[in-house]
Amino acid sequence: MDLATVGYVACAAVIFLLAIRVPISFAIGGVAVTAIFVVFAFRTGTFMPERAFWTTLSLAFSSSFDLVHSYDLSMIPLFIALGHIAYKAGITTEIYEAARVWLSRLPGGVAIASIAGCGGFSAISGSSIACASTMGRICTPEMMRLNYDPRLATASVAAGGTLGSLIPPSVLFIIYGIFTESSISQLFLAGFLPGVISMLGYTLVVVMWVKRSPEIAPRPDEIVPFRQRMIVGLRCWPAVLLFLTVIGGIYGGFFTATEAAAISLMFATILGIARGLIKVRDIIPLLRETMATTGAIFFIAACAKIFVALIALTGLSNSLVGLLDNAEISVWFFILCVCLIYLVLGMFLDPVGIMVLTLPLMIPMVESYGLNLIWFGVVIVKLLEIGLITPPVGLNVFVLASVLEDKVEIGKIFSGLWRFLGIDIVVLAILILVPAISLYLPMSMN
Repeated sequence: MDLATVGYVACAAVIFLLAIRVPISFAIGGVAVTAIFVVFAFRTGTFMPERAFWTTLSLAFSSSFDLVHSYDLSMIPLFIALGHIAYKAGITTEIYEAARVWLSRLPGGVAIASIAGCGGFSAISGSSIACASTMGRICTPEMMRLNYDPRLATASVAAGGTLGSLIPPSVLFIIYGIFTESSISQLFLAGFLPGVISMLGYTLVVVMWVKRSPEIAPRPDEIVPFRQRMIVGLRCWPAVLLFLTVIGGIYGGFFTATEAAAISLMFATILGIARGLIKVRDIIPLLRETMATTGAIFFIAACAKIFVALIALTGLSNSLVGLLDNAEISVWFFILCVCLIYLVLGMFLDPVGIMVLTLPLMIPMVESYGLNLIWFGVVIVKLLEIGLITPPVGLNVFVLASVLEDKVEIGKIFSGLWRFLGIDIVVLAILILVPAISLYLPMSMN
């Protein structure tokens, strides 16, 4: 059997297993190991399993070992732990409180503050799911107490939570950088302006929605004095310092992204202990949560790396590039196809799973068109961000509903999200048409 054919059959098998709800790590890992075994067993033309067994194990273990021992991958547990520690230390709550006090008199001000709080949390944690979960506990009950329409109260947090995908540090950018061998520091910087534009877009949605239907967001009667607003605003200095450490340190060339993560985690831990909000005994449970999340991500990535070895072994990526050359597909049609593929996959799979499943096949085709991998990474992460709030399986929506203990129906949350999805498509189009938005900061990096 032709090696490329084995690759195509393996991809079809993965898609079938995912369709019947097999976890993505087992699907891609199991299929990859089986296909590699088949390739080596038939290498001489006759079936010789005894020759393929140890070769398959060696290739599978070496591929996953190299990934797990990657220096860049150490950023993931550091940033995930930082998110947990920052929440326990009250840093993320202070971001939301400051935004709420300063913006509460605006139309839909508390919803806008929730989006700003999600942006601030994203600049610390790097995880969209963690952002939606944490800010859902803080923001949504407050809006419900103020008689906000449940659709606005939930949709603004679900959409705002997706900012964790773009605003650095982002776990998705780390995984993308490792699989494409791109600079993670440049990816972090490339995601900053698109993340800010997305946040402004969500704010615009809230303002226009409330202007059209004022009853969905009553303005609070309380007027906060300027002095109190200044005090609350100054309490955000830890969050500002953490953000400057990550972005300013990377942009100025003072730290690598991994060093920035370690320094930020150490600072947040010391601050939490000094404030009395974190006891030494609290650190173990927080690290246990970090290990559980990190372990799941690492296992998916390790299985994906074995799948990458299969693709290299069968020459599948070269076959796909050859098909593109023969079909003479234009670059814009290719980008449109990429967008459609990721939008459809985003309806059913989690972002990490989509990324590790598609990147090994997608990147050789991207390189064949001469597209910039940093810019393409921003486009991919934006597409994955959209998938987090796209029905029927928008992860942020289900996480938020779980946090609220089903006090708001999932259907009602989705009904408030279509406006945010609309602005996401607009922002995506802008990022595709104007690559300079994504590339300005990384290209000016020292």
